[in-house]
Amino acid sequence: MSNERTIFKALSWASSFLIENGRDANAGEILLRAQLNMSRSKLFAEQRTPLADQEWYRFEESVKEHAAGKPVQHIIGYEEFYGRKFFVNEDVLIPRPETEELIEATLKKLGAAFKSVSGLKVADIGTGSGAIAITLKLELPVLDVFASDLSEKALQTAKKNAECLNAEVQFLQGDLLQPFIDNGLKLDIVVSNPPYIPIHDELSDVVSEHEPHSALFGGKDGLDFYRRFASELPGVLKEQALVLFEIGDGQGEDVKRLLAKSFSAAEIDVVRDINGKERIVTMAI
Repeated sequence: MSNERTIFKALSWASSFLIENGRDANAGEILLRAQLNMSRSKLFAEQRTPLADQEWYRFEESVKEHAAGKPVQHIIGYEEFYGRKFFVNEDVLIPRPETEELIEATLKKLGAAFKSVSGLKVADIGTGSGAIAITLKLELPVLDVFASDLSEKALQTAKKNAECLNAEVQFLQGDLLQPFIDNGLKLDIVVSNPPYIPIHDELSDVVSEHEPHSALFGGKDGLDFYRRFASELPGVLKEQALVLFEIGDGQGEDVKRLLAKSFSAAEIDVVRDINGKERIVTMAI
C-alpha cells in the first residue's frame, strides 16, 4: 500500500486519535473539509488524493487542538446554522442545531397569530452571534428585527455576521429588555435563547473552558433569566404579542408558571424537540 499521505489516511488517523482522546471521531472530517474547502461528497470522492506536507501538518495541528479541548468551531472560525455560516469566537455561544427548532416555531407561530407579518417588530434578546435575529430577518425579510446583548464584544460578532450575510438588523446594547424599555420600544414578538443551565451542572471542557459562562448559566436552578423576563415583558409587549423561549429539558412547567404569573390570560405551551425533550416555551397574548 502506498505511503502517500492521502485524505483517507488523514481521516483514519484523526478518527483514531480523537477517539483515544475522548472526542467525537467526526470532528476530523469537519476540520479537513473546512481546511480544504470541500463539500462532504467531494471529500469522500477524493479520498485517494495526496495532501501536501503543509496541508498534512496543518490538519494534524488542528486535530490536536481539538483533542486538547478547543471547539472545532473556534478552530475553523464558524458554525453552520439554518444553512448559513456564522462567525463564532470565545465571545459568543456557538449556535446549536436544536435552536433551529426555535426559528421554525417562531415562523410558524407568527404566521398563524398575525393577519399581516409585514413590519412586525421582533427582538432577539441575548443575541450572541446574532444567529436567531439574522436568520429570522433572512427567512422573512418583511420583519423589523432587533437584537440586543449585554456584551459589546458579542454585538461586534453579531454585527459582523449581519454584514456578511446582508441582513438588516438593528442592534442594541443593554441588559435583557432594558434597552427596549429605555427607548420606549413596543414589540410584537420576543424570542430568546437565554442562559438556562443550572450553575452547578457539569459541562464538557470543550464548552466550559471556551464558551462565555454568561451565555450558559442561569443561576442556581437555571431559571433566573426567565424570572427577569416575566417581570420585564409587560413593559415592552404590545397588546397582541408572541414570546418564544428556548429552555432546558425539564424546565417547561416552571417557565410556564413564571410567565402565567405576569400574563394570567395568555396561552402558554411547552414544545418538545425532535428528540422528545422539552425545548421551547411559547406564549401568545
